[in-house]
Amino acid sequence: MNMEMTRGEIIRHIKSGNVLVNGEPVKPSHLLREGDEIAINIPEKGMGLVPNEKVEFGIISQDENIIAVNKPAGLQVHPSARNETDTLVNGLLSKFPEIGQVGDAPEIRPGIVHRLDRGTSGVLAVARNQKTFLSLKKKFKDREMKKIYWAVVYGVPEKTGIIDAPLARAANYKKQIIAGEKTRTTVRAAVTEYATLAASEKYALLEVSPKTGRTHQIRVHLASIGHPIVGDEKYARKIFSDSRGAKRLMLHAGSLEFEMDGQKYRFEAPVPADFEEFLKNSGISPRGLTKRG
Repeated sequence: MNMEMTRGEIIRHIKSGNVLVNGEPVKPSHLLREGDEIAINIPEKGMGLVPNEKVEFGIISQDENIIAVNKPAGLQVHPSARNETDTLVNGLLSKFPEIGQVGDAPEIRPGIVHRLDRGTSGVLAVARNQKTFLSLKKKFKDREMKKIYWAVVYGVPEKTGIIDAPLARAANYKKQIIAGEKTRTTVRAAVTEYATLAASEKYALLEVSPKTGRTHQIRVHLASIGHPIVGDEKYARKIFSDSRGAKRLMLHAGSLEFEMDGQKYRFEAPVPADFEEFLKNSGISPRGLTKRG
């Protein structure tokens, strides 16, 4: 790859998400720190993303504007320097090639308006045209999306709660943290509501509704009140071994609801088999959440 380019070209690649710092897109004004990991994923001219029909994922619904995907746990959403061909985006391109021209950075995140962590399963909406992309993007920004997640956590929280705690990146940029007075990285407002649906002696099933969409928001917020999500290697490492057979992060995006152009949309992803199995093995009554996907 010829890396000779103008300053303007470099800035465009940073804005497009082709340059990641510690695995995350940044602004051109971002200041680097010692120990930062920089990943550059700039495709050759004409190379583009590679469609991959072998990538497996579910389709909840589709029309001329939106594809509602049921993303399995363990599937990365878009390509990175470490994984260029086995992501949801590669699979989507094999079925919906038109999304290759949609988005702020279609050369790496075509049609992708929001993301789920690799370990999280559930609903993800993908835009099939630029008008829909911009509309959905605005709705996420204006907090007009109703998102419901299900999470299995350690311990039993209060019946209901609201966690209003701003987030920021840790000094080493490897984690998100609850921001404090001495936080030196960018601080962003973050609000999460939750309700405890069922519980056993050691675990609880929560319905979680994030009002903002920050990186790792649900994971950090629940850990901050002493109830981290089961299977979370990053934010529950000290008790990760006590997870009763959880093979992944016990977090599932159950539904996404919004209104666009006078039409109401509601997409639902049923509880995956491994999620249901963990609930049963942990002695938790899922209360209607046992429909398998």
